[in-house]
Amino acid sequence: MLGFLKKLMFKKTQRSQEALADRGLLVFENTSEVLQAEKHLRSLGFAVTVKGPPPEIQKGCDLVIEFPLMEKLSLERLLTEVGLPPLAIVPVTAPLLEPVSLFHTKDYGPYLMVRAANMKITVDKKSLRIVNISGGGCPDVPYLADALVGKTLQEAPQPRDLGHTLCGYALQLAYEELCRQCS
Repeated sequence: MLGFLKKLMFKKTQRSQEALADRGLLVFENTSEVLQAEKHLRSLGFAVTVKGPPPEIQKGCDLVIEFPLMEKLSLERLLTEVGLPPLAIVPVTAPLLEPVSLFHTKDYGPYLMVRAANMKITVDKKSLRIVNISGGGCPDVPYLADALVGKTLQEAPQPRDLGHTLCGYALQLAYEELCRQCS
């Protein structure tokens, strides 16, 4: 029985490492560069995702861009052409380099809260009215909260249209995830 379990665990680890081998991480100096690079690459049709960096490769920014590794050369060239060369491009080849999910959802009975990075947005599940915005430490958080709290998800402006900081970006991600979960 023990031999069977060891074989099973080996196969699972091998499959996990194979799944990671086709992805890479773009590491940048600061959040602004990550946001600009993501916007540029998405506008060109690339399937990229912003994630939290694993501690082993964090270079000062709280975000990295995960991408299909086969597109490494194209992405590097395109980003360099627009003045956004990444500090590093790291293949995800080990479970320790797995990027961190930015989303956490908590169900509080009548309320649903989604957290992205340090920003949280909470809605009343029946009315889909935003009841709270919290977190972060950026100067635009109070403004974002004032603009969103009390409105339904459909009425509320997109946080990305109002905020210009990492907190605004994280709130946009939380807002999109909340809309996805409530649809």
